[in-house]
Amino acid sequence: QVQVVESGGGLVQPGGSLRLSCAASGTIFSINAMNWYRQAPGKEREAVASIDSRGRTNYADSVKGRFTISRDNAKNTVYLQMDSLKPEDTAVYSCNALHINRIGVLRYYWGQGTQVTVSS
Repeated sequence: QVQVVESGGGLVQPGGSLRLSCAASGTIFSINAMNWYRQAPGKEREAVASIDSRGRTNYADSVKGRFTISRDNAKNTVYLQMDSLKPEDTAVYSCNALHINRIGVLRYYWGQGTQVTVSS
């Protein structure tokens, strides 16, 4: 079993920065992609950023140039550096990890999420 835990959320003023972390632990064979999502009140969950095992990244248009995703494969941890935060970035941010077991079965594991609030 794989556990995924996010951390680093909080309250920040507009224009400020936060760094989120997402760590996968447990019985890990191989982690492929790790992805960040967010869900604001009354809105659907949206993909924010992703990174694969080779370090290739993708970003939602709404965060390009402001957010940076990175990964420490040795720690099975992904980070989301969020700069120039806006009130519309307020949401619960969740992470998932795409795990591949030794017989090639793929499965996503999700964390519980961390609240990010951007407000003055």
